[in-house]
Amino acid sequence: MTRSLLLLSLLITVPCLALRPDPPSKKIDRFHQRILTLDTHADAPIMLQKEGFDVGVAHDTKRDNSQIDFPRMKEGGMDAMFFAVYLPQGPRTPEGHAEAKRNALNQFKLINDALKKYPDMAELATSPADAYRIEKAGKRAIFIGMENGYPIGEDLSLVKTYYDLGCRYVTLSHFANNAICDSSTDPDGPIHNGLSPFGRQLVAEMNRLGIMIDISHTSDKTFYDVLSLTKTPVIASHSNCRALCDFPRNMTDEMIRAVAKNGGVVQVNFVSDYLVKPSEPHRQALTKIRMANVGRVATPDQKARQQARTDSVNQVYKDERASLADIVNHIDHIVQIAGIDHVGIGSDFDGGGGVNGLEDVSQIGNLTAELRKRGYSKKDITKIWGANLLRVLSKQQSTN
Repeated sequence: MTRSLLLLSLLITVPCLALRPDPPSKKIDRFHQRILTLDTHADAPIMLQKEGFDVGVAHDTKRDNSQIDFPRMKEGGMDAMFFAVYLPQGPRTPEGHAEAKRNALNQFKLINDALKKYPDMAELATSPADAYRIEKAGKRAIFIGMENGYPIGEDLSLVKTYYDLGCRYVTLSHFANNAICDSSTDPDGPIHNGLSPFGRQLVAEMNRLGIMIDISHTSDKTFYDVLSLTKTPVIASHSNCRALCDFPRNMTDEMIRAVAKNGGVVQVNFVSDYLVKPSEPHRQALTKIRMANVGRVATPDQKARQQARTDSVNQVYKDERASLADIVNHIDHIVQIAGIDHVGIGSDFDGGGGVNGLEDVSQIGNLTAELRKRGYSKKDITKIWGANLLRVLSKQQSTN
């Protein structure tokens, strides 16, 4: 090539290089940082109860066995999370209910203490307007939900107590039956045939106050009882598709369509064995661990042993672990049968959530990238990452 041709080539190509768009990953990251991202199920209060854990300091997932803190939320572009006040099911007795109430109130206090300690990092949110305001200020919006209605016991007045402390949804049950309803996984089977008489009163009270009813973990009969009574849309704060992974905790296609008809939303979670069906030995090992303390109040030593057993099982069956693509497979399925307006994200981080390619809250941008790879529009991704859930919350509060 002559010098003159080379100069002409440079004059042509250099401006073109200057105008060339950024690589897709950078474009997706900019988009991810612009939208409001919301996760309806984060078990951060489990870590807040551990001595020495500081949610205002960045932690290492593998070293600290932690997936959420305020710095990693900011790093990942996670704008809002529902911190779940979680109680495993204990004795259905006055003493058991009193202890569950005490534990729940302590968790509310721990959340609020963390927010008071780091007012420049995060703030309590109770409405969609709060979420957008706090996100605009560059802080994390922390909503509160309650996983398992066990701390309500059989005292309807406690619903207002928890609402006043910031609670905006209640998962009616957990792994076992309670005074409210039957669970999908109680080894003894149903005791109420769905909602109990008290549970029916609770649905009406939650509607009255504007608290979202969460049907994750409930039995199929409980689910349909709730839909027959509620005056407002329901949510499944962390549930997947039974058609893709046959497990009682997941939802049938009929149930997913019923949620859509109700105007509600199904929030896909990141627990591996709710995404991809484990082998039978793996399933049995997990079930044994999960049900070990059902009906009893676990001591700290028992909780530590349970965590050690969980870690051991996860290591033995690590080749069966789900991937980022499996999460989007469940999102795809819900969209196909119910529509884009009825799906969202409920990670279950710090409560068993986490897959290959998405280990903690700092990596949630990877999910946005996978959604774009699958062909979802920016408008659709905005709905999945929070707009759908905030629509439901807004509906609850407007009818209150």
